[in-house]
Amino acid sequence: MPKKTSSSLDLLSLNFSISEQARKIIENKPYKYPERLTENIHKIRAELRASAEPLVQKVVECHAVEISEKNICDVHCLIVSPKKRTSDKKILYAYGGGFVTGSAFEDLPISVPLSALSGLEIIIPEYRLAPEYPWPAACDDVIKVYCELAEEISVITGESAGGNLALVTLLRAKKLGLTLPKAVVLLSPWCNLLNEGDSLLFNEGRDPTLSIQQSKRASAHYAPGQDLCNPEISPLFGSFYGIPAKVLISSGTRDLLLSQSVQLTSSLRDFDVDVDLRIRDGLWHVYEWDAELPEAIASIRQTAEFIQNSIS
Repeated sequence: MPKKTSSSLDLLSLNFSISEQARKIIENKPYKYPERLTENIHKIRAELRASAEPLVQKVVECHAVEISEKNICDVHCLIVSPKKRTSDKKILYAYGGGFVTGSAFEDLPISVPLSALSGLEIIIPEYRLAPEYPWPAACDDVIKVYCELAEEISVITGESAGGNLALVTLLRAKKLGLTLPKAVVLLSPWCNLLNEGDSLLFNEGRDPTLSIQQSKRASAHYAPGQDLCNPEISPLFGSFYGIPAKVLISSGTRDLLLSQSVQLTSSLRDFDVDVDLRIRDGLWHVYEWDAELPEAIASIRQTAEFIQNSIS
């Protein structure tokens, strides 16, 4: 019998079946993608927040956390505090939404269970959104909070555009000589605004949450007229030598940006960064947000374990 060999890009599980809840989401076609046009952006933001409210309320009620607000260096932040803390260290969390939508509130379906399971307080900066505030406004807001709390933050986490901001914050913190985190968690990170990669072709129309048109419009809103190869816009092109943090990257085989997770993993490993890439079969872009999915629950639990093991 041939000896099994392990790949450097490991699937999270050899069980390729998906839950009934996930199957219903995939089969609910045609997928409805919000038009991220400038004239529609405020309406889209309001609709997305309203649609998120029932899930947010349910998630908060189901976990032992407290939610509060605080201004840190003139940046409004949402604070998620577990009632049972395991450490005084903190997590800095950047939400997604293509830099044009999203909020700390709307990402509570991820940050609340992550805080409760890890036992760590999570700080979520309400960074400014494009097109009203294009790059580098969002980067500047997140790094201001990190600069103030660098000695207390052990983990930087981000999903989609927030994964981009997490990486840019890491690059800036390194450049500024600040204390660096022990762990970085990236959920379907959007780390290349050139929108390159094979998955943008084979997962177009297969990802129920994201389309190529959405990504292109968000990129145009966020960095108009900019060099998209700038590592502070597309951190995939950054140098991560000397980064001591362990990195966890999560994606799914239906994720429109799956290729970026694979490319980022390869790049980080070239810089001798310890990376754990976890790809869920049949799942989509930031599937962890669908907090009632069994796969999302499992991923957040495993992420919390990763964080605990990395900072202990």
